[in-house]
Amino acid sequence: MKTFSAKAADVSRKWWLIDARDQVLGQVALKAANLLRGKEKVILTPHVDTGDFVIVINAEKVRLTGKKEEQKSYMSFSGYVGGHKSENVRARRLRHPELLIERAVRGMIPHNRLGRAIYRKLKVYRGDAHPHAAQQPQVIALAHK
Repeated sequence: MKTFSAKAADVSRKWWLIDARDQVLGQVALKAANLLRGKEKVILTPHVDTGDFVIVINAEKVRLTGKKEEQKSYMSFSGYVGGHKSENVRARRLRHPELLIERAVRGMIPHNRLGRAIYRKLKVYRGDAHPHAAQQPQVIALAHK
């Protein structure tokens, strides 16, 4: 018996749509990361990009549990003196809500060349509208808690 190894050219890609309205950020990011990596496919091969495209809409309406809205902070450092910037979830949601989901998903995929290729297949949008209607994405319903 031979071990099956998927080829990148043989992978058929689907488009999935996740509505983040009133969903917990971690659950949305986990589902998106699993679809992007292809973990729900039979042909999963860890070193080959076998995943699908994922569209996340209503990024500004994603929900965080507990006191994370005020206590969780995102930090960036430019490398220069005084280049430390920090903001909480509420400030980031007002400025650029897509970054909440993008950063959560980025932490769940590999941090290498393969992970960067996988990450490019994630499309996150602020409202209900998205420009990928021609791809006919299938809607994924997450368990609402």
